[in-house]
Formats: sequence, C-alpha cells, structure tokens
Amino acid sequence: MDVNPVFFYAFAGLAIACSVLVILKKNPVASAFNLVVVFFAFAGIYGMLGAHLVAALQILVYAGAIMVLFIFVIMLLNSDVPSLDLGRTHMAVKFAGSVASVALFALFVYSFQLSGTHAITGAATPDAIMAAGGNTKVLSQMMFSEYILPFELTSVLLLGSIVGAVAIAKRKPPAGAVAAYGTSAHVRTR
Repeated sequence: MDVNPVFFYAFAGLAIACSVLVILKKNPVASAFNLVVVFFAFAGIYGMLGAHLVAALQILVYAGAIMVLFIFVIMLLNSDVPSLDLGRTHMAVKFAGSVASVALFALFVYSFQLSGTHAITGAATPDAIMAAGGNTKVLSQMMFSEYILPFELTSVLLLGSIVGAVAIAKRKPPAGAVAAYGTSAHVRTR
C-alpha cells in the first residue's frame, strides 16, 4: 500500500489546524463545524491507508450522526447566550480540568501502547483478511477484543462531550445578559 506523503501531510495538517480551531473558537457551532472538517480529514487518511470501511464509517457515524446531534443540541438549547467566562472561573476548577485532561491523554497513550500493532507488523495482509472473513469481520473482532479499551474510552469521551455541550447550552445567563439582549429578540411581533 503506497501512501502519498503529500496527501497524508495535507490531510494531517488540515486535521491539526481544524482541531486547534475547535478549541479556540468561541462560537460552539463554528467549533462543531471545524470538528466535522477534522472527521473528513481523518476519513481521507483512512481511505489512503486502504481502510475504506473505516473511512465510510467515519463520515457516516461521526461527521453525520454525532455532529448532527451536537449541532442540534447546541442550537436547540439556545447557545447564543454569552458562554462561560473562564477568566472568572476558580483556579482550582481550571487546575482540576487540566489534570483530568492530562490524565485522560496519558490513559489513551497507555492503552494504545498495550494494544498490539498487528497491522503494522504485517499480520493483517489483504490475503489474510479475506481468508478470515473479510474486512468488516476482522475489524469488528479486533475492535471488540484487542482494542476494547480504546473503543470504550472513545465512547466515554463522546459521552462527556455531549454532556459538556448540554451543560454549556443549558447554562443560565447572568441577570444583566438578558437585559442586554432584550426580550424582543426572542419574541416575534406582528
């Protein structure tokens, strides 16, 4: 399998740049759309590696279903109200969030180091995959046996993202924020 380095670095650079924009954008809808671009860049990388099923699933499941859910929740719960000001957040909350993020990242790295790298060592050749029952069967067997910990950690990460999106969207604005926006913006007059 020949991977063109120009396209790989283009997709990887796009994924990294849009990942940074997901974090830096203040508008949650803009962050969600940047995340969609990240998912499409990952799908491009998967397609170049010959994992066409994973690329299609990346687009259908993540860029399609999950991001529609995120955007629907963000828009439904009226996220145009000014968001949480991290400058006013207590230092202990910032520190706890940073420690939790580093711990979760370390857990991801540790779990990926423990799982085998069979595809890299060459055990999963196209002929071996066809003999084992096809790409979908081999992928599902590996995902739910050897790679169950990273799979479940990703599920927890997505669940946390949904809970965070709902928490941000459901937050009550400060008393002065409603007056600044005015109630006439939300009430349609005839």
